[in-house]
Amino acid sequence: MGEHGVASAAVDARGLIVAWSAGARRVLGYGPGEVIGRRAADLLADALPASARSRLAEPGDWRGPVHARHRDGHGVELELEAHPLVDAAGESQWFLTATVPEPAVRLRRWALDQLPVPIALFDQDGLAVSANSAMEGVMGRPQKDLLGRRVGESADGRRRLPGFEGLDDAVRRVLRTGEPMPYEAWLRAPGESGEHAWLVSLSPLKDATGEVRGMCLAAIDSTEQFLARRRLSMLNESGDRIGSTLDVTRTAEELAEVCTDHLADFVVVDLLDSVLAGEEAGEEAAHSPGADPLVFRRSAQRSVLEGCPEAVIPVGSRHTYVEGSPPGRALTTGSALLYAVDDVIGRLWAAGSQERARSIEVHGIHSMMAVPLRARGITLGLSILSRHRTAEPFGEDDLLLAEELAARAAVCVDNARRYTRERAIALELQRSLLPHRAPRQAAVEVASRYQPASTRAGIGGDWFDVIPLSGARVGLVVGDVVGHGVQASATMGRLRTAVRTLADVDLAPDELLTQLDDIVLRLDSERTADEAEDAESPGEIGATCLYAVYDPVSRRCSMARAGHPPPALISPDGDAEFLDLPIGPPLGVGGLPFETAEFDVPENSVFAFYTDGLVQAADRDLDDGLARLRQALCGTGRPLEETCDGVLRSLLTDRPVDDVALLLARTRALDADRVATWDVPADPAFVGHARKLACDQLAAWRLEEVSFVTELVVSELVTNAIRYGGSPIQLRLIRETTLICEVSDSSSTAPHMRRARAFDEGGRGLLLVAQLTQRWGSRHTRTGKTIWAEQALPDEERNA
Repeated sequence: MGEHGVASAAVDARGLIVAWSAGARRVLGYGPGEVIGRRAADLLADALPASARSRLAEPGDWRGPVHARHRDGHGVELELEAHPLVDAAGESQWFLTATVPEPAVRLRRWALDQLPVPIALFDQDGLAVSANSAMEGVMGRPQKDLLGRRVGESADGRRRLPGFEGLDDAVRRVLRTGEPMPYEAWLRAPGESGEHAWLVSLSPLKDATGEVRGMCLAAIDSTEQFLARRRLSMLNESGDRIGSTLDVTRTAEELAEVCTDHLADFVVVDLLDSVLAGEEAGEEAAHSPGADPLVFRRSAQRSVLEGCPEAVIPVGSRHTYVEGSPPGRALTTGSALLYAVDDVIGRLWAAGSQERARSIEVHGIHSMMAVPLRARGITLGLSILSRHRTAEPFGEDDLLLAEELAARAAVCVDNARRYTRERAIALELQRSLLPHRAPRQAAVEVASRYQPASTRAGIGGDWFDVIPLSGARVGLVVGDVVGHGVQASATMGRLRTAVRTLADVDLAPDELLTQLDDIVLRLDSERTADEAEDAESPGEIGATCLYAVYDPVSRRCSMARAGHPPPALISPDGDAEFLDLPIGPPLGVGGLPFETAEFDVPENSVFAFYTDGLVQAADRDLDDGLARLRQALCGTGRPLEETCDGVLRSLLTDRPVDDVALLLARTRALDADRVATWDVPADPAFVGHARKLACDQLAAWRLEEVSFVTELVVSELVTNAIRYGGSPIQLRLIRETTLICEVSDSSSTAPHMRRARAFDEGGRGLLLVAQLTQRWGSRHTRTGKTIWAEQALPDEERNA
C-alpha cells in the first residue's frame, strides 16, 4: 500500500468532493475542510486518461495510474481505483481509493517506459491506457493522443490507419478468448519514414481469478529477419527455376529472369567462349593481370523495359572486358563488386565505349553489381546487374544475394562436366574404402563383388567388410548408405570405420546396430547446409546394415539387421533359403530396438550378403529379384568366385541403376583337436595346475616354443578370475592362425591395466600380458565376461 497507506474519497455526480479520509490527507496534504466541496479535477496534475473519462459517460469500475498534485505543489503518482455508486436520485456517486505505488512498481513503470521496444497497454474494451516512449516514437504522437484509442486509430478517431486493420481484429480476439497470439505485419507506422516488418506479441492481462482485464501489445521491428526470409524464399525459388536443363545458355537466361523479377532492372549474363564450346575451363580463367583478355559471349540479357533498350551488345556476340573496368576488376579478384554510379564510375563502366556511356546516362543507371560466375574455384562467366527504375541502390545484402544466385547458376552450368569428374572420384573413394583382400582368419572363406551404378545419380554408399574377432570368430558386414556421390561414399567410409571400432569391443549384433544408429543420428546433426544440399535426401543421413558374428568353434552364428534385405544361406547340399531374421528399422530413425537371432550353421554352408541394388530393378519387383537370386545361388561344388560372377550375370543388366555389393562367406569349423577347454575351481592353489595343463596341451600341439609366455598369460588371467571374478571359471586354448588363450568367469567387471608403484607387490600382470602378446582384450558374454590374449605362432606352425 505504500508508506502513506490508502487514501479514500467520495465524489458526487457534479465531480465535487463530498468525503475525505485521513489517509487522503497523509497522501496529498489537504485537510477535509480544504477540499470538501471542491472539484476533484482540481487536485490532478494531468488530465484523466481517456479510458477513465469514458467511464464518466458510462459508469463502471476503473483502475489505473493518475498524477495528482500535493498541497505543497509537487506531483504525486497514484494508483487510483474508482467504483460508481448510485444514490436515491439515480445519479452516480464515486468512491475512490488511491495508493502510492511501491518502489518496485515504480521501477516496473520506468522500465516499461524506457524499454526500446514499443509497448502499449489496453483495457477490456481495447482502448489504450498506457504507452511507452518507444511506442510514442513509432506512432509519431505523444501518449496523451494515443490513450483512449484503439490500435491503429487515426488522431481524429474517424478512420483506421492503413495496414492496422488486421491488428485491431487480433486485439479483439485476444481480449475475447484470453489466449496470447503473435501477429506479423508489414506496414508504415505514422512515426516511421518507410515500411517495416513488425512482429507483434499480444498477451492478455488477467487478474487473480483468471478474468481478462486488459492486454499488452509489444512490437519488435523484424524488418531484417523479414527481408532475410524473403531473400531465402527467392533462393528457394531460384533452386526450381535455375538449372532446369543441362543447357548452359538456358541456364544463363534463367539467371537473368530470376534477377530481373526480384532484384535488378537490367541484367546481362556473359559466359566464357570456352565454356560454351564445352571445353574444361582452367585456372587461368581468373583473368590474371597482364594475361590475354578473356573472350566472353553474351548469353542472356533481360530488362524490366520492353526490348532491353539498355543493351549495347547483342546476344550471341563475342567481346572482352577492359582489365581496369569494374567487370575486369571483378574477374581479376574473383569476387562480386558493388558500385554507386557517378560520373567517374560511369566512365569506368563505359571503358571507352560511347554506346555504353550513353546507355548509362539515358536510362539513369545509378547502381551496378559485377558478379563472377564461379564453380569449383574456376570462373565460368560474369553477370552484371543494374538499377535505374528502382530508386533504392543495391546494398550489401543484395550483393550477397546476387553472389548466391550466380553461384547456383555457375554450378548448373558446370554440372555436366563436373558429373564425370565426381563420378570418377566417388568410385575411387569407394574402392579405396572397401577391403581389397580378405583378412587372414580361419572362420570363413570369402569372395566379394562391388558393381557401381551407371546412372547419372552417381556412385552410392554400398559396402561390405570382413572383421576378425577374438576367439577365432569373424564379423561379416554389409551396408547401404542412402544417396549417391562423394557424400554417400564419405559417409559409407565413416560408417565402415565405426562398425570396425564397435566390433573390436565385441558388441553383440543388436548392440552394435544400436550404437551405429546413434552415430548416424549424430552425423546427420553435424551436416552442414551445403552437404545436405548435395545429398539425395537433403538434411538426412539414412542407411541399412546387416551384422553377423560366426564362431567356428561352436559353429553358431548371431545376426541382426537394420532395414537390410535378408541374407541367404546355402546349405552344404546346395539348397538356398533366405533367413527369416527380425527386421529392425533403418539406421538414422532412432529410438527403436534391434533384435539378434542365433542359430547353428553346418560346416561348408555359404552365407550370401547383398545390397538391394542386386534384387531391385525397374523391370521386376522385389519378390522376383529374390527368387532369381535364390536360383543363382543354388548348387554345390562351385568356387565362391565363380558363384559371385554367376549371380551378377543372372541379376544385373549392362547398366545397373543402383550400386551392388555382394559378399559370399563359406563357413569353416575348427576341429576338436585345435581347442582345449578346462573348468577351473575358484581356488588359488589351482593356478599352478592350470599352467601345467596349458603346457601339456602346447606339447601335444608341438608349440613348446611359446610355453613360457603362455604360462605367464594363463597364470595372470586365471589368478585374476579367481581373485576378482566368480564361478564358473573356464580356461580355453585355441590353435588357429594364432594361439588364443581365453579365461571366462561370471563377473561382468572388465579388467584394466594400472601403473604399479616401485614397491607394489601386484598390478603388473596385465601390463606384462599386453607387452608379451600380439593383442589382448575382453568381451562380455551372457554369463559374465571373457578375457583373451593372442600370440603369434612360429612360422612353420602358422602355415600348418
